[in-house]
Amino acid sequence: MILSALNDYYRRLAAQDKVPVPGFSSEKVSYALVFSSDGEPVAIDDLRDTSGKKPRPRSKQVPVEKRRTSGIHAYPLWDKTAYALGVTASEGKRLADEHAAFKMRQVALFAGSDDPELQAFLALLDQWLPERLATLPGYSEEVLDTNIVFRLDGQQHYLHENLSACSLWRDALDSDEGTAGQCLITGETAPLGTDHPAIRGVRGAQSSGASLVSFNSDAYNSYGHKGQDNASISKSAIFGYSTALNYLLRGDSDNHQCLSIGDATVVFWAEASDAAHAEAAEGFFAMLNEPPNDEQEAARLKTLLDGIAQGRPLASFDPALEDDTRFFVLGLAPNAARLSIRFWCVNRLDQLARHYADHHRDLQLEPAPWKGIGPAMWRLLYATAPSRDGKAKAEDIPPQLAGELARAILTGSRYPRALLSNVIMRLRNDGDISGIRVALCKAVLAREARLAARSNFHAQEVPVSLDRQSTHPGYLLGRLFAELESAQRGALGDQVNATIRDRYYGAASATPASVFPMLLRNAQNHLSNMRKKDKGGLAYRIEQEISTIIDGLGDTFPRHLKIEDQGRFAIGYYHQSQARFAKRDSAMTPEESTQGEDA
Repeated sequence: MILSALNDYYRRLAAQDKVPVPGFSSEKVSYALVFSSDGEPVAIDDLRDTSGKKPRPRSKQVPVEKRRTSGIHAYPLWDKTAYALGVTASEGKRLADEHAAFKMRQVALFAGSDDPELQAFLALLDQWLPERLATLPGYSEEVLDTNIVFRLDGQQHYLHENLSACSLWRDALDSDEGTAGQCLITGETAPLGTDHPAIRGVRGAQSSGASLVSFNSDAYNSYGHKGQDNASISKSAIFGYSTALNYLLRGDSDNHQCLSIGDATVVFWAEASDAAHAEAAEGFFAMLNEPPNDEQEAARLKTLLDGIAQGRPLASFDPALEDDTRFFVLGLAPNAARLSIRFWCVNRLDQLARHYADHHRDLQLEPAPWKGIGPAMWRLLYATAPSRDGKAKAEDIPPQLAGELARAILTGSRYPRALLSNVIMRLRNDGDISGIRVALCKAVLAREARLAARSNFHAQEVPVSLDRQSTHPGYLLGRLFAELESAQRGALGDQVNATIRDRYYGAASATPASVFPMLLRNAQNHLSNMRKKDKGGLAYRIEQEISTIIDGLGDTFPRHLKIEDQGRFAIGYYHQSQARFAKRDSAMTPEESTQGEDA
């Protein structure tokens, strides 16, 4: 299914001239060697893009029939300097053999041609001396070990673009068709391929690329088939799927079809009535995964998602968006020299948009810990990592969690239970009770409650904002803990080195009966101190709030709270804390206003 969808996408890209034709590949080329009609080297042209801070190679469509691995294999009319010119910056133990292989390859392909450019090129190779490279105008040590192409002096095109050369190259490819068989991707009978190109651009994988389809052990041999013969895929389909995937993973700055989620590299594409509608759908999906910073654009996106949640068609917001656009999302992760499929999703655009609308609704928390629409998926994942001085690192994100979270958002299924347990663990360990972490707790519980309701199973709704009517013990205990902390801050002000949140949050949220009686006794001392400091009004309000919450809890505190209840504890704490900041008494100190969590 994945390879078939990628092959179909290649056909659409080829129709738009965005990808190379079979037998060619998009490669990074830095320099060109210019030669005369009699085969004399003239100069080295720098082809690199110098618009940025550092020169970068340019992508060019060059002849490639199979990838070079550990053996010696030369490419037609281009290659790295070790092959093409016999020069390298390293020791180059195989240098002579590599350069000889390059010359033999060019002679075998083009010796029979009477094209003047090709004849001049062969004359160049015949009389070439590696030591001449350093004497040419334009030479620098940066040339060494880069990819190089060739151009006849006075011509605007490069040698690999020569019409005669292209014709001879196609003839060579057709003469080596191999065994015919039924392709597993297209279903057609065609020459089968055994060389699956490397896929490059997946974050964390080898820079030279990794394999999506590979067999390298006798254990995978079946029914007399060895190696890549186990995958009966035609040469054209192999070229199609690999070219399309490498196009999606390209590192260009204008590539908006590739994003990182945890350790997964995610690519996506659309299949619509025409290219314009497909591009509009891809742009819309990119915006869903990376919400705009502009307030107006963010507000527009929020309005759109709210409308989708109410059942409005996408076209009512943007005529370029078609509800029935078919959408594909592929998540890849590195695995040694291979790639693993982290997730694969195929759906209609309107259904995907509805799932994202549900996701943002589940995340909704008041007061909102962020501006505009909810944060991107990668930002949510950072909240699951340890917080060191308010910062988290990508490598600390649980590897499997990214794929599971993405799958839940894309399909509208339950969030991974590991998401809730991981966030709860972080809240208890590092004490960073951020708004995003609380929103994740709320999202997991809200979705489970909503899906449970559909199955006629009763589950108490998770409040978006402060709910004074809630009777859930976890939620009430979180509110109570916030008020006890407020009493401490009101009494001690700047004198407090560590609040009860810093010392007792973990125990209070997991084993309330062991902590809350002691905290309540201390709270009475804090309230007494507040009255002595002319904060009687504030003390009275806190005392009344504590009393009201305890009345809802009953006679005893629970000995233990389940992981779900600990999530509600965090939500209750957040709501009560934020309500205090929104309506704080004039007697509260400025220090107290820093208690809230910002995204």
